[in-house]
Amino acid sequence: MSSGVVRGGRGARRAWTGIVAAVALAALSTLAGTPAIGAIIGGGGNPATDCLGVFSTPIVTPGGIPNIRCKDGDSSCDADGIVNGECVFPIAICANGTSDARCTLNGVSTMSIAHSADNGDPKFDTSFQALQSQIDDLDLPSTTADDCTSSINVVVKIKGPFPGHRCRSGRKFVQMSTRSTFLAGDKLDGDGLRLRCIPATAECDPQDLFPTGTFERIQKQIFNENCAVSGCHDSQSQTGGLLLEAGSSYDQTVNHDTTNGVAAGFGWKRITVLSPGLGDPQTSFLFHKIAGELGPGLGARMPFHRKPLPKFLQNIVELWIAAGAPDTGWVSGTD
Repeated sequence: MSSGVVRGGRGARRAWTGIVAAVALAALSTLAGTPAIGAIIGGGGNPATDCLGVFSTPIVTPGGIPNIRCKDGDSSCDADGIVNGECVFPIAICANGTSDARCTLNGVSTMSIAHSADNGDPKFDTSFQALQSQIDDLDLPSTTADDCTSSINVVVKIKGPFPGHRCRSGRKFVQMSTRSTFLAGDKLDGDGLRLRCIPATAECDPQDLFPTGTFERIQKQIFNENCAVSGCHDSQSQTGGLLLEAGSSYDQTVNHDTTNGVAAGFGWKRITVLSPGLGDPQTSFLFHKIAGELGPGLGARMPFHRKPLPKFLQNIVELWIAAGAPDTGWVSGTD
């Protein structure tokens, strides 16, 4: 998944206030520079320390409740404003918030977002990494009131589609830890922000969510969610010399030699295409890896250390390969 970074200067960040104010809904779709504040969200915890680190968003959340629910395509909360299987939540981070009179603390030493390091963490998220990057641009330690970053577009994808054109809500939980050592003894503010993206309709059509066809579905529903992740086949790791991120995965797999010596000895490719419109799943090493059909020397099932791909997704890959692994267009039975 990608995250959009909207950068503003330090002067623009310092100009933020801690006052909760409603904003026009159009601000979500025209977000640029330093966004307007819709709500300051403490994130929970003891009110006496909850101002050390806060979330800020142009999405109006009554009472600063740390739980945002949004229907895919709803322009009042989904910044892209279109039904595309994901919700975009503009989120900023502020140190030394002033919106809650119950908290009079000032002085932040460190702020950190959980699962923001691309170090093999199975919960690593590029949106969290982008949030942490913005925090790292703040001049901490800081006693500046309402010292805020620019917004990061945190993307939450719905789950699915599943057989029968069903989808489920997708969720992310942003965890933040803020520490102050300015006062007598350490003060710690632990915060969380729950984001939920709800499918636009009860029935979700794959052809609406993946308009270019079967390969886009494989990329987004299989590779992005299970393979191009920290410690596996992302740009940082490229395990087995294989990169499965969007823009690289097709050339890295279709009629591409495998680095596994046993599979190469069998004459297999990562994905074998015999002629236009005709491929062979049985001599495609990638299909054997996701199906778990592996003999000695062929390594471990993919996704590694994760649940096996559901059978319906395995079937989609098999049908796509058998149809010659087209990069665009829908293969019968995959929609």
